Amino acid sequence: MKIKIFCDSADFKTLKKLNSNILVKGFTTNPSLMRMVGAKNYKSYSKKILSVCNKKPVSLEVFADNFDKMFQQAISINSWGKNVYVKIPVVNSRGFFSGKVIKKLSDKGIKLNITAVYTTNQVTKIINSVNKKSKIIISIFAGRMSDAGKDPVPIIKESVKKTKKFKNISILWASTREAYNFLQAKECGCQIITMPPDVINKISNFGKSYKDLTLDTVKKFLEDSKRSKFTI
Repeated sequence: MKIKIFCDSADFKTLKKLNSNILVKGFTTNPSLMRMVGAKNYKSYSKKILSVCNKKPVSLEVFADNFDKMFQQAISINSWGKNVYVKIPVVNSRGFFSGKVIKKLSDKGIKLNITAVYTTNQVTKIINSVNKKSKIIISIFAGRMSDAGKDPVPIIKESVKKTKKFKNISILWASTREAYNFLQAKECGCQIITMPPDVINKISNFGKSYKDLTLDTVKKFLEDSKRSKFTI
């Protein structure tokens, strides 16, 4: 399997369980996922995750909107573990490109995950900003593009083509919505796809025949109707 699967979650029990799953090669989080699981202290919760997930790559995101503060947060987050990738949004909330902070951090050899990327133009700007000797992940939000009625495949294929000659730059298929996205990402040449835990679990269905899928579905409906004690 050339493409790597990362788990996109901040739930500690889930991360602890999937850390031993051979399919899962890394983890991604963000402030929204942290909030969903009730994290109160970003630093302590992140370190709790890193105490278990201490070998595989873990992406932890800055949440400052000012580039100077973004840089300071990135330096701190990077110090939490050797397997940390610092997530930097491609632009801030005012739409200004994060190029200068990306360059400063990559020049220091800090591993980066540039997030919230949607266009090949953004990918080009990132390529022009980073130090090519530093490890860089470019996260393209394919699922959110699809939600907005846009086809992510041409953009991702072009981005893979643009970065192919740079061995330290990886394209990541982000905001995965369904298991089939794994095959799409693989076909596009992505090095990484990040998935929520429920989608990772669905990968086990790959290879089942249509007959088996039909029987599984019918049996599930029958089981649920019996458990609900439905009558007509």
